[in-house]
Amino acid sequence: MERNRKNEEKGKNFTRWFLILLGIVFLAVFLVLPLIYVLVTALREGWNVYVKSVSDPYAVKAIVLTLEVVLFTVLVNTVFGIFAAWLITKFTFHGKKVISTLIDLPLTISPIIAGLIFVLTFGRQSALYPLLQKLDIQIIFAVPGIVLATIFVTFPFISREIIPVLTAAGNDEEEAAALMGANGFQIFTQITLPHIRWALLYGIVLCTARAMGEFGAVSVLSGHLRGITNTMPLYIELLYQAFDFTGAFAMSSILVILAIIILVARNILEYHGKKERA
Repeated sequence: MERNRKNEEKGKNFTRWFLILLGIVFLAVFLVLPLIYVLVTALREGWNVYVKSVSDPYAVKAIVLTLEVVLFTVLVNTVFGIFAAWLITKFTFHGKKVISTLIDLPLTISPIIAGLIFVLTFGRQSALYPLLQKLDIQIIFAVPGIVLATIFVTFPFISREIIPVLTAAGNDEEEAAALMGANGFQIFTQITLPHIRWALLYGIVLCTARAMGEFGAVSVLSGHLRGITNTMPLYIELLYQAFDFTGAFAMSSILVILAIIILVARNILEYHGKKERA
């Protein structure tokens, strides 16, 4: 019996260490090494070349445009994400499951298809095009199209983080506050918002990360106008296709640094959220 127990323990230890080693190798090969390669290649020709690449006027415009699109996308998705989560969790009505399914729709559609949907909706062949032309509104091959596409592909991230929290919290506190005379704004700011704040911030971080790296839908709608509609991912592709590898990897390193910052923020928010629930 004692020998069998020792053999069983050895087998468990071997399996545990084998899985740990396998996980480390996988992460090193598919995550750590590519990131190191990006940073090394970006600095291969020296710090001065790196600074020149990321401070190029077109590079600066791409960075600024990306941050502007991300900011607007996060603001819109935060508002509509909260409203959608509130609607689904606090009210009962016909078509509730349909709305819940539609929220997840962007996750199931290829970004390229999403871009084509907007081209068909607002392009020259659309019934809306004469009206947009009359109002002097350009969506396709312009910044508004990039914003719309990014909002579409990132819409579920915030609402899907909030919905489980609101469902678990229930309606008892809100109903009690309403009976005591609190209005809707007071109920939301003093009861609902404290419950969802970590989930909301977590969703905002995920939405930011996804919006910052969006390529497919934006590529279809942008027209690749250098200095006008090129976000960072599109500008990186442009540099790479022009065989400017140092410039491409220099810009990629900016995205990597931003991604690391977002990852750290996500882990901090996840820790605080778990700590509060405990």
